[in-house]
Amino acid sequence: MVDILHRVGVEDASPREVYDALTTTEGLARWWTDDTQGSGEPGGVLEFRFPPVGGFDMEVVDTRADERVSWRVVDGPEEWVGTTIDWDLRQDGDWTIVNFAHRGWREPVEFMHHCSTKWATFLLSLKSLVETGTGSPAPRDTRISDWH
Repeated sequence: MVDILHRVGVEDASPREVYDALTTTEGLARWWTDDTQGSGEPGGVLEFRFPPVGGFDMEVVDTRADERVSWRVVDGPEEWVGTTIDWDLRQDGDWTIVNFAHRGWREPVEFMHHCSTKWATFLLSLKSLVETGTGSPAPRDTRISDWH
């Protein structure tokens, strides 16, 4: 198994602000994809669509206010199904540190490389949303290849 790991700091932001952007459909739609539906509560399912390429359904496994959000991929590309996505948050002075992990890839296929780069661009979108009020969700995200 292989994992995608990233760390980003969000300046002048509380863990609560980042947590809200990760657990509400309104927040998620402002940095990841406009087409976001579902419930961010434990046991709920979040549906993310990225026209024209497809989407993902995430079961919300765990939330701990201002500290952690954990999802399990229940539908989407074969490489994603069964993987987990974890967001660990902590305050460090004026920064909220986001430690991100997309765990459980069976092998480091080319699509995983693509997804790692896309996660990085979306983490910067999350950072921008919380710091400035404006993110870059799909379809206004940074295109990195013909896979979007």
